Amino acid sequence: MKDKAEQTAQEPDLNFIALQLEGLEETIIYHLIERVQYYKNSVIYVPGKSGFKGFARKSLLDIRLLYHERMDAVFGRFCVPEERPFNIKLPKPRRNVHLPPYPLALKDYNSVNLTGRIKQDYLELADKICRNGDDGQYGSSVENDVFALQAISRRIHYGAFYVAEAKYRKNPSRYRGLVEAREYDALLLALTRTEVEEKIIMRVKAKVRLAQAKVNTKIRTLIDPALILAFYKHTIIPLTKQGEIEYLFNRVPGS
Repeated sequence: MKDKAEQTAQEPDLNFIALQLEGLEETIIYHLIERVQYYKNSVIYVPGKSGFKGFARKSLLDIRLLYHERMDAVFGRFCVPEERPFNIKLPKPRRNVHLPPYPLALKDYNSVNLTGRIKQDYLELADKICRNGDDGQYGSSVENDVFALQAISRRIHYGAFYVAEAKYRKNPSRYRGLVEAREYDALLLALTRTEVEEKIIMRVKAKVRLAQAKVNTKIRTLIDPALILAFYKHTIIPLTKQGEIEYLFNRVPGS
């Protein structure tokens, strides 16, 4: 008997995909909570202020993200569809990567890459959730930024790829017509499930509260749940749907 993961690799199932997306919520929440344990340290986001020679146009975060992704690329991270990199011209994997077949119809996974917008919105979020000031913990701050960015990107791209493919397969004639006509607004309407989005927001709200319910505020900083909810509402959910549309526009015809 084939296990659930193998079945999903052959035929995307919306219920299974929803469970995967739900599981990524904790990852995002905990990485954001770790980031707020440090001050804003705004200098880490300023190009030319990293302390590194030869990187006049990059911030400390840019450099940390670049080095991290170079390592990830060598280990084969970006062979996985939903793991889209923030940088280009990364090295090829140096290990043999054996992955299951994916139920996706893209020639190039990077034809859908929302990392630019993700980074922009994340920096705005970091400015809101972190305390004003500078504690000198620059390395720890950018380390947690990188972990948060990659978790957010993974969630958005996983939803974009697999939800779009699953919905397309459920009603190919409907989606094919909208894609061929390049009906962006009609596609957005077809892909939107308001009741599901509201359920996600309420679930994330409960998880943030639970994650901080027994925190000792003498040694740990709390994050405002409303800010994470707003980020889900105005960035994660809309970008996922934008990615779904881009996926459908780039989907290999006839697949």
